Amino acid sequence: MEQPAGKYDQGARALHWLSAVLVIGALAAGWTMVGLPFSPLKVKAFNWHKWVGITVLALTLLRVVWRATHTPPAPLPMPAWQRKVAHALHGLLYLLLLAQPLVGWADSSAAGIPVVWFGVLQLPDFVSQDKALAENLEHLHGLLGLLLAVLIALHLLAALKHHFIDRDGTLRRMLPH
Repeated sequence: MEQPAGKYDQGARALHWLSAVLVIGALAAGWTMVGLPFSPLKVKAFNWHKWVGITVLALTLLRVVWRATHTPPAPLPMPAWQRKVAHALHGLLYLLLLAQPLVGWADSSAAGIPVVWFGVLQLPDFVSQDKALAENLEHLHGLLGLLLAVLIALHLLAALKHHFIDRDGTLRRMLPH
């Protein structure tokens, strides 16, 4: 079994795992809350979903800055096609981690429902109130959520394949100590 060429630094690992937990929680809450009858619980679930989404947006922006200012470990040897697929998948994940909360925020704005982050900081409307736009953005938000879940599953499967089949240390580079 080869030793990894180096781990990601502690900041990158912390941002990765915090984002992962929040995104999976937001996806699960999103799919669960839409089926709830209107109630205080549903309103609370929507608020938490929005708070987590805005937090993911902020964390993703921080991750982009972190990546730009901190050198990642050298890549492990792998076939060129795998490296290209991994690079594309990571790029799409980052794109969706930015787009998904922005579309959700725009959906709330278009629906005339303000986003008040953790009940304290009211965010400005992202778009003007427009019922038809809100319906389209709600649909797009759901589709992006599904695409994000698929990409996360592919990312997880690739990490497990590298760990259990290739035994190349890829997963260990992102695990805590």
